[in-house]
Amino acid sequence: MSKFSKLFEAQDMTMGEPWQKIVSFAVPLLIGNIAQQLYNTADSVIVGKYVGDNALAAVGGCGPTLNLLIVLFVGIATGASIMVAQYFGAKKKEELSYAVGTCMVLTLIASLFMMVLGTAVSAPMLRMLGTPEETYDMCVSYMQIIFLGIAGGGFYNILSGVLRGLGDSMSALKYLVIAALLNIVLDLVFVAQFNMGVAGVAIATDLAQFISAGLCAWKLFAMRDVMHLQRKHFGFHRDYAMQLVRLGLPSGLSQAVMSCSALVVQSLTNSFGAVFVACNTIVMRVDGFVMMPNFSFGNAMTTFTGQNIGAGRMDRVVEGAKSGLKLAVGTAVVLVVCILLAGPVLMGLFTDTQSLIDMSNRMMRIIALGYIAFAVTQCMGGVMRGAGDTTTPMWLSFFTTIVVRVPLAYLFAYITRSAEHPNGMPESIFASLLVSWLVGALVHTIAYKKGSWRNKVLQGGGNAA
Repeated sequence: MSKFSKLFEAQDMTMGEPWQKIVSFAVPLLIGNIAQQLYNTADSVIVGKYVGDNALAAVGGCGPTLNLLIVLFVGIATGASIMVAQYFGAKKKEELSYAVGTCMVLTLIASLFMMVLGTAVSAPMLRMLGTPEETYDMCVSYMQIIFLGIAGGGFYNILSGVLRGLGDSMSALKYLVIAALLNIVLDLVFVAQFNMGVAGVAIATDLAQFISAGLCAWKLFAMRDVMHLQRKHFGFHRDYAMQLVRLGLPSGLSQAVMSCSALVVQSLTNSFGAVFVACNTIVMRVDGFVMMPNFSFGNAMTTFTGQNIGAGRMDRVVEGAKSGLKLAVGTAVVLVVCILLAGPVLMGLFTDTQSLIDMSNRMMRIIALGYIAFAVTQCMGGVMRGAGDTTTPMWLSFFTTIVVRVPLAYLFAYITRSAEHPNGMPESIFASLLVSWLVGALVHTIAYKKGSWRNKVLQGGGNAA
């Protein structure tokens, strides 16, 4: 029992075999990420089965817009995870407490701002993107309800990032599984029982995320052996806020760029009609699960690197990077094989329309091999972010999305226009995504080998570089 309880404690990743530490951290994080993905997937499956393909398209079509409008939380979460990891590795308890308190205050401010902004701009943004008329009203309803409860998702993402920085990926997992199961139950009640449609799944998601956020906050306040949060730690402490901005802003901007590119591509996606939008929704839901190991290993490398740099152990960082890369690529290969073999079964979970299943499977096969490349991107980027170099991954994201993905999507669509496909072939969307992933793996590998990230230690957060 004592061994099991230790899984829910802050994990010191500066000692022990690097690959074992990475795996023990990444596995519960992976399960947690899968549970997080269940929020969106449960929404899609339930509305697809109980409401119809148009409702499925509506829930999925909101994704790029939602992602663009929550970049503040992405930035805060990234900065928080790096700060916490380096202060924890350096055994600086008081600095750690101030960092966490500042993160919570900034999250509250960001939540209030996004609640007002998101509900106000949802309708005009969806109209601007050319959302199909048959799904427009449902999209607006879904997005506005999500933004009214944005604080729940915001606080969960930031506080789970803090827990990860402390090496505690198990607690975030436990609370997220509880919330994900609650979300599924509420989806079924609101949609299947009360016929509330997409509004029902949005309300269910909000309520479940508030539960997970509350549990994360409770855990942090109880971790008195690691930090002792008091009233004085909660406020706009300038030095910590500026460090958070310095570390988190590049990641937030990177996410914003990717979201903007997704919005531009979404406009092209919408031009192919509601059926293809539903297809894109299905593929992206499956994609969300397949991506989880890559994101998990990337986050594991960020925490591992941050703690070891905070402790002055660059030798462990290099060794851990090699181990993490092998683990991530190996896992990606297994998942690609599964996709190629079980594609139709996976797509059939979302709809009973055979033509939609076949189209979704065809699109999934186009990008399958790209997941191996993305594993490289996440591991190399995770090391750089953990070292405090969040700027380099930002510029690389700019390049792969703005320079590569968006122009190629429209170029492929243009050169494949025909009488049968006046707007081009829909395969263009996924072909451009595959190329951008391949390019991303190449440029991240070059940046890692160049090694400038080694000099980006958080000021005051480490004992040696």
